[in-house]
Amino acid sequence: MSTALTTRQRWTGLAVLVLAVTVVALDATVLSLAIPSISETLRPSGTQLLWIGDSYSFVLAGLLVSMGALSDRIGRKKLLLTGSAAFGAASLLAAYAPSAGWLILARALLGVAGATIMPSTLSLIRGLFPDDRERATAIGIWGAAATAGAALGPIVGGALLEHFWWGSVFLLNIPVLLLLLVLGARLLPESRDPRPGRWDVLSVALSMAGVIGVVYAVKEAAAHGVARWDVPVAFVAGAAALTVFVRRQLRLETPLLDVRLFADRRFTAAVTASLISLVGVSGVVFVSSQYLQLVRGFGPLHAGLAELPAFVGSVAGGLLTARLARRFGARALLAGCLLAMGLGMAVLGFLQQDTAYLVLAASFLVVGTAEGVAYTLGAGLVLTAAPADKAGAASAVSETAYELGTALGIALVGSVVGSIYTSGLAVPAGVDPASAARAGESLGAAVETAQGLPAEVAGSLLASAKDVFVQGMNSAGLLATLLLLGAAAMAWRLLRGENRPTEGEATEDAAPAPEKIRA
Repeated sequence: MSTALTTRQRWTGLAVLVLAVTVVALDATVLSLAIPSISETLRPSGTQLLWIGDSYSFVLAGLLVSMGALSDRIGRKKLLLTGSAAFGAASLLAAYAPSAGWLILARALLGVAGATIMPSTLSLIRGLFPDDRERATAIGIWGAAATAGAALGPIVGGALLEHFWWGSVFLLNIPVLLLLLVLGARLLPESRDPRPGRWDVLSVALSMAGVIGVVYAVKEAAAHGVARWDVPVAFVAGAAALTVFVRRQLRLETPLLDVRLFADRRFTAAVTASLISLVGVSGVVFVSSQYLQLVRGFGPLHAGLAELPAFVGSVAGGLLTARLARRFGARALLAGCLLAMGLGMAVLGFLQQDTAYLVLAASFLVVGTAEGVAYTLGAGLVLTAAPADKAGAASAVSETAYELGTALGIALVGSVVGSIYTSGLAVPAGVDPASAARAGESLGAAVETAQGLPAEVAGSLLASAKDVFVQGMNSAGLLATLLLLGAAAMAWRLLRGENRPTEGEATEDAAPAPEKIRA
């Protein structure tokens, strides 16, 4: 199939896949700068605000493994194009959402559609590029597109919000998806598992129930504590579902997910590192957009441009991954990038309202570059540890770790910041109880409330709100640092015992085969 393709056809096909992964990654972050505008228009509660941010990633994470296995069975191209059409329809629904609940539902539907796209892109690369060295370069470009799309979200969102309403950040998807459907139908080859077996519906239900149940419990525990009855119930139910899921996969002749893949230390290290690193990074990125707009007073476009160093770094990191892996080996490179991300996040632990922008820009640059390398390297390790006919399911595990980390990060870090904000906000005398309750929900709500108060009272409320929000952001930055340092140590330990590349390998000009990347 793929061996009959010309060089031009292969790389043109890769360009189509880059379009797909960029749209899905961009949608995970493009909403961040729209949060203040959404708060003003739809008036969501603090909890609804978090769900608007992470319902997309929660559903995406819960379905990726199932959709990856489905793509192996029905065809990766078919599922990619079907999911792209559904993604466009859900984008229209989100753009014109009349209420916070409606927007949460639309974001969840976007997650369902996105889950059909992401595993197909990476597994199609394996079919497009049978040559090891070409595939390594292609994965590098794919990884750069994924991280760049996430980093580009705030910039694109900021530019749109300068001129249009918040729903415009979703309409951006439509022309790109139309182009993807036209070019994908013509240029992409079809591929599937020749012996797919039965698509086990019970396994699908168990994986979804397990992931969503555990994540919901962690999110609500961080926001409200474990005293509420639904938190332990959701956690126990989710953990039980995941346990049954794993046991069922070990018994099935054709499992939805071959859990034996985790016996490969490269696979386990890459997946776990991706999960932990994204927990730290995504949550802080979520609150930093609010910090730039609501604390520093940047406009949406200005705030998006302020995060540009992360975009530049992520693109450069993804493209340099193959060369760096040859030079340093996967073990040192993965652990080193996680360590660098931790140090970059530590800067946010000491950020103040008047901290020089160059300090923040340096932090964004370090974190973006390291994340671009770690994500691309991890995707390559995961993909090449699995048999070719299970490429969809294996790449889905990598994407699940990415999206689950993103969702958990927004939930945990957002909940930590929200908890510190709510408990520390000092509402001045003269504010009626209803307005005080509204101001205590989020920093955006406090800014909105202050607009209807006398100047002196409004100034006092805003000063307290900004101060306590920055305190919460400091705590989130230090929490992210600890998580990333732990992830670095874990990656170093799991990849121990592998040989470092020789100096000759390190100086080769061509990209290495992912199979030959060594620690």
